Amino acid sequence: MLFRRYGSSVHRVEPTFDPNAINEISFRRDRSHAFPTADLGARYEKVREVTVGGETEGPVQTEAEARLLEGMRLELERLSAQLGEGEILVVENEQGIDHPKVRDRKEGIIEEGKNRVFFHWRADPPLQIGVYRRLAP
Repeated sequence: MLFRRYGSSVHRVEPTFDPNAINEISFRRDRSHAFPTADLGARYEKVREVTVGGETEGPVQTEAEARLLEGMRLELERLSAQLGEGEILVVENEQGIDHPKVRDRKEGIIEEGKNRVFFHWRADPPLQIGVYRRLAP
């Protein structure tokens, strides 16, 4: 399960990575699981932190950006599938401070005698995902 802090609560979230949105990397609360932020430290211990990001490139801007976001979403699914008993994932990036944004760099190339643009995409900063394990009662 993937969680994220919202003020004084921690909520279960689903990634909504959309290359056509203003905030391409976002999360939607599913409202099925939530608990006070103070309980995170009291009930769970942080085992490790994983970085989810990556880079893609390609001649079509939206396709290259979509591949980056899809790769990040798949990595979150993989991490979730590997969780052990009593473990959860928590998005460590904070909104307004270090929330990830997709960034591009354009490169002019000549292909078959014509000027073309080649796009390089990356998440900056990458998602920081904490893996937390429930403490024994």
